[in-house]
Amino acid sequence: MTPYGIDPVAWQESWDRQQEGYLPDREERFAALLDTVEAVADGPGVTILDLAGGTGSISLRALRRFPYATTTLVDVDPVLLTIARESLDQRSTVVTADLRDPDWTAGLPRHDYDAVLTATALHWIAPERLTALYAEIRQVLRPGGVFVNVDRVPDDGLSGLGARLGDVARRRRESRHAAGAVLSWDAWWDHVAKDPVLGLLLEQRRQVFAERHETEWNPPLSWHLDTLRTAGYTETGLVWRGGRDAAVAAVR
Repeated sequence: MTPYGIDPVAWQESWDRQQEGYLPDREERFAALLDTVEAVADGPGVTILDLAGGTGSISLRALRRFPYATTTLVDVDPVLLTIARESLDQRSTVVTADLRDPDWTAGLPRHDYDAVLTATALHWIAPERLTALYAEIRQVLRPGGVFVNVDRVPDDGLSGLGARLGDVARRRRESRHAAGAVLSWDAWWDHVAKDPVLGLLLEQRRQVFAERHETEWNPPLSWHLDTLRTAGYTETGLVWRGGRDAAVAAVR
């Protein structure tokens, strides 16, 4: 238990299990992210920007794999940020910033990261804003640095089969939720509401997301590649795919 009254290890485990209910291959995709970091790392002191980092899932794994790494975690959710701050050590900087705001980079401690990583987060950002964000991310990478976005990335050539794969995954997930094998998203937040510390942050969280665009947007792979190339990245492509999800990488 931390001085602030939460057990970060327990909350990290709870978050991981809930997320794995939606993403059974979650650790595989994290490994692909970190393999990509290793491929571009310039020495042992790799610098990573963990974008929309939530509870710190990527940062925690990066710091275990790269003992001399430093990470900067950016997010806007007060509940998830509290868990992250209580989980990470002095090798990490936690920044509160909204990626919908073009000035989100103002609070970063540096603008020459080896890697910018994000997972299952940017699908909530509107198309025109995501286009601008891809260009802004390039500006905080060092030359040769890499940006990797893992998210729902439909294959342009498999629209029908991709949808059916999604139905299979949904049925499997709903069965696990119904059996109590894992918590659903809503059930996890019900637990947050009952926590004497985190529950107090829910009203602040509602205010943060009050004007958020609630429609998911999952453009196909071709959109990501075209947008990244237009933003000026020198190399673009996939470093991992699992069903309908993929890790799109771009090198500055």
